[in-house]
Amino acid sequence: MGQMKKRVVITGLGVAAPNAVGLKNFEIAIREGKSGIRFHQELEDLKFGCQIGGKPEISQEKLAEYFTPLQLRGLKSSGIIYGVISGTDAWKDAGLTINPDDAPDWDTGIIFGTGILGVDKFREAIHLIDAGNTRRLGSTSVIQTMASGISAYLGGILGCGNQVTTNSSACTTGTEALLMGFERIQSGKAKRMLVGSCSDHGPYIWGGFDAMRILPANYNRDPEKASRPMSASAAGFVPGSGAGALVLEELESAKARGASIYAEVLGGEVNSGGQRSGGSMTAANSDAVIRCIQGAIVNSGISAKEIDVINGHLTATNRDGAEIENWVTALNLKNGNFPYINSLKGMTGHCLSASGSIECVASVLQLKKGFIFGNVNCEDIHPEIAKLIAPEKIPLKTIEKPFEIIAKASFGFGDVNAVVVFRRFEDSLTR
Repeated sequence: MGQMKKRVVITGLGVAAPNAVGLKNFEIAIREGKSGIRFHQELEDLKFGCQIGGKPEISQEKLAEYFTPLQLRGLKSSGIIYGVISGTDAWKDAGLTINPDDAPDWDTGIIFGTGILGVDKFREAIHLIDAGNTRRLGSTSVIQTMASGISAYLGGILGCGNQVTTNSSACTTGTEALLMGFERIQSGKAKRMLVGSCSDHGPYIWGGFDAMRILPANYNRDPEKASRPMSASAAGFVPGSGAGALVLEELESAKARGASIYAEVLGGEVNSGGQRSGGSMTAANSDAVIRCIQGAIVNSGISAKEIDVINGHLTATNRDGAEIENWVTALNLKNGNFPYINSLKGMTGHCLSASGSIECVASVLQLKKGFIFGNVNCEDIHPEIAKLIAPEKIPLKTIEKPFEIIAKASFGFGDVNAVVVFRRFEDSLTR
């Protein structure tokens, strides 16, 4: 007989989102439908069509809580800043300590993803090198511009001795990182994994999307109304940034140290549509999405009708209708039988490589605290979606409603997919 798979629970959360930094503030923000999307003068000056975006607001005082003056000198990667804040917060939230004098923790690892890291540092480096001033680059230019800079930063701060790495799968990155960490614990290769993802902000990240004309250019003076998932008047996604982090832990380890448990990770699935059969670099292959959803359900040991809530990818583009249709097909549920569904992106914009992890934090908070946050800017539900789902399943305001199971999905550029299933924690070996 093979080794019995370990049960995996979530014992810590951390977040740096456009609408709030820190777990308590974030919970209040998503309950109240608070937007973090703002006008940015820099984007207007650079003649962007879309001059709005979402980025966490971090004060100098806040930075000093996480970084030494030496670490802050020359630190330009906003993604590393957001990742270190959310990762450190999740670690402390899990009741774990930071002691630089300890030996490495061989049982704890990190999988913390990103899309593009350190673009502002790259820009500075290019100018210095082209001017013949290579020696002025400073000693942190490499760690700020290598993709694994974020996991390396966190690994050194926290002293993790298990696998420490970075993944990258566009908008799917954060959810994929969670499932990679889950599988490592489930197989007995680690007791604890800090998982998450981050994204830089600014024109050098967002410019390519503006050039593709997939961002809304008609809300520059009304930014909080711009991100409209599942809406008939959706005009494109609003770019965002930030980071989310979760501490995953073997159930027995969590119980042994008396950790507080947010939820259990039941399972999930990752796949790709191969950019075939209607899938492309920017559009999902519907067959692959359906397979991913159904695979996640099978791997979690549940039935489709047991899912109470879905936190969708739902970016406020013309693909939202196709995503809903794929859920309806995959679950074989529609109208009033369909689960509740919501999208965080109405409040934060699309945080790119950080979106999956930030939205996983939001999903787990809803599950633990027994509420379903409302869909901001969705008063005019898209008619294609209204044909498939009863309006009450797309709440506009927060509903206080305890529930058992939530599915979180991320579908990314490159036709890549990830779905994870969380369950309200019950200390029972039977499901």
